[in-house]
Amino acid sequence: MREFSQSVLSWFAEHGRKDLPWQENKTPYRIWVSEIMLQQTQVATVIPYYLRFMQSFPNIKVLANAPIEHVLNHWSGLGYYARARNLHKTSMCIEERYDGLFPLDFDILISMPGIGRSTAGAILALADNQRFAILDGNVRRVLARFHAVEGWPGKKKVENLLWDIALEHLPKNNLASYTQAMMDLGATICTRSKPKCSDCPLRRSCIAHDRSEEEIYPFRKKSSIKPHRILYLVMLICGGKVLLEERPPTGIWGGLCSLPELLEKNSLNQWCIEHLGYFPKNIHQRKGIHHAFSHYSLDMRPIEVRIDDSFSKVKLRSKELWHTINAPTEFGVAAPIEKLLKSIH
Repeated sequence: MREFSQSVLSWFAEHGRKDLPWQENKTPYRIWVSEIMLQQTQVATVIPYYLRFMQSFPNIKVLANAPIEHVLNHWSGLGYYARARNLHKTSMCIEERYDGLFPLDFDILISMPGIGRSTAGAILALADNQRFAILDGNVRRVLARFHAVEGWPGKKKVENLLWDIALEHLPKNNLASYTQAMMDLGATICTRSKPKCSDCPLRRSCIAHDRSEEEIYPFRKKSSIKPHRILYLVMLICGGKVLLEERPPTGIWGGLCSLPELLEKNSLNQWCIEHLGYFPKNIHQRKGIHHAFSHYSLDMRPIEVRIDDSFSKVKLRSKELWHTINAPTEFGVAAPIEKLLKSIH
């Protein structure tokens, strides 16, 4: 087991990533934000979001006191928006309970919204060199291949086995470097497809490599057909403004602003009567957008409705608002919706 960690650390010393933004001026807060952003998102995508986020929210106090709309605006396009909501909730917990000092305690961290076992371990190892294992997607892949662990890692029995293995490989020292090394190894060498085994420091003892079965591990979940949904979006345009609505705080795009939704196209007539008092003539179906979520796919079909009346005469529901077309948004908007808004002329 000691040989494993030594090989990984030696590789990291020469090839590991040491110039990532969250590795500069390293603090528990900066590490925490990076770990949340990196959940299910690649480093290259995260970096510009992280830099902008840190500029606006340099510490826990600023983040805790910021409106959630401001936080979601900085997350727009990054996806998995529950991460941003949990980040905000946790910052408020830390500000209230710990005077804004980030707690370097495992039990406290895993009690916070959005922080699980692996994320807590990563924060403590990277920020404070504490001896905790991690098991993100990259590390899981490295360990599953090295030991040829059979079974889908989403099953509790397989996951528990991988946790045991991760703990056994932990070195006694250099936990921050080792943790970053394992993430880097999975992200740059032991990749999901076409792994660069010739550059891997573990190849001589890797069972999957020895069997030429790298592509088999980790086992994949048996594929199932994703449900498909069709959603109609009302694009009500009036006097250089477009109507938006704030979505519920939970669920897909929770807390973000979006175009008003209709489950059926036939509902447009009733929607217009409720908002306008009449059914306008200037209506046409615009080109739709297809978007794939993790558990279903969605066809968004915008219906453009243009009216000449003053927008002040439109009867707004709770959480509805007017947005000036082509103006910067000060609230969170999902990437597909932002694309639709930019298409308005």
